[in-house]
Amino acid sequence: MSKVVPGRFSAQIDESFVVFLIGMRVNNIWAVNKWLPTAQAMGPMLNVLHQYPEKGFLGQESFFRLFPITTVMITYWKSFEHLEYFARNADDPHLQPWREFNRSIGNDGSVGIWHETYLVPAGQSESIYANMPIFGLAAATTHMPAVGKKETARRRLGGNNTPAVPN
Repeated sequence: MSKVVPGRFSAQIDESFVVFLIGMRVNNIWAVNKWLPTAQAMGPMLNVLHQYPEKGFLGQESFFRLFPITTVMITYWKSFEHLEYFARNADDPHLQPWREFNRSIGNDGSVGIWHETYLVPAGQSESIYANMPIFGLAAATTHMPAVGKKETARRRLGGNNTPAVPN
């Protein structure tokens, strides 16, 4: 378990970035030969992304629900171009599993996959982490105290106000 960092913190990122959510849902628990390879494909992708930061991957958080078996991963990228290049590049470990999923599962309903992509312009994100381990966008970028310009949500978005609840 990650160490809790007492206090209030925020993430610092001055450039635009991408939030990419991706997940899998097991729709037929008995179709192990279909959902297990789908689930196992993510590990090699993450290994490559962590090993080669020049691919534009900033970090991720993963979540799992037992029933129905569902995974959710929140990932952070430097740009959509980095994300798209990784997804389509034959030398990276995504394109082949994508093709295999379409060939072996396609529309049979046994396994669901999904993703959502959000392009975040510079200065258009804010975050707060109170008594949390270094997490999410702060783990993918810079974790910093939520004071001064980082004290309120409006200030984190470039505006000005006073805290509604004093710290």
